[in-house]
Amino acid sequence: MSSIRRDHPLSLLFTELVDRHLVRSAGIADADVARYIAGVLTEFTHVDRLYRIRSAQGRRLEDVADMLIESNPLLDGRSFVYEREVRRHIGDYTMFFTGLFPEFVQRLPSRGLRRDAFIDYLQAGKESYRVVASFDQFEFRSVAPLFRRMAEQFELCVYGLNLVKTEVERNQQGWYSAVRAHLT
Repeated sequence: MSSIRRDHPLSLLFTELVDRHLVRSAGIADADVARYIAGVLTEFTHVDRLYRIRSAQGRRLEDVADMLIESNPLLDGRSFVYEREVRRHIGDYTMFFTGLFPEFVQRLPSRGLRRDAFIDYLQAGKESYRVVASFDQFEFRSVAPLFRRMAEQFELCVYGLNLVKTEVERNQQGWYSAVRAHLT
């Protein structure tokens, strides 16, 4: 999934944080789900991976509403396999934002006429993972169960990511305080 190696310190950090908070605190005893989520965090450290979905004209899509339109093979979508790829990204994207940046998601309705003001990120993420899980034939057969579990446990995954966010913020404050104390 990620261009960052699994033994890279950033990947190891996310693996440890996800294990600590998703598995131990949120109660998701599923190593495949935890590994997948740590991979999403690692992958999304690259902004070009976070915003990798492009319109047919090549425009970067930042709104889930636009991604949903792009995924639909009856509207702008290019194929059913492309629908699966975009829906997987929507699941990852909505889980990432609702887990790590819930304040951003909560402010969407107050941000004017953006289409995402009308999108329920939790519902869009769960539904997108369900769509991905429905591709359960041929080359997708082995990973379909993972996405079914991701859809079923979506809220717990978001909760676990929120715990990850809290720990990262707490660690940053400690680092900042130590540096500030040293400088003064």
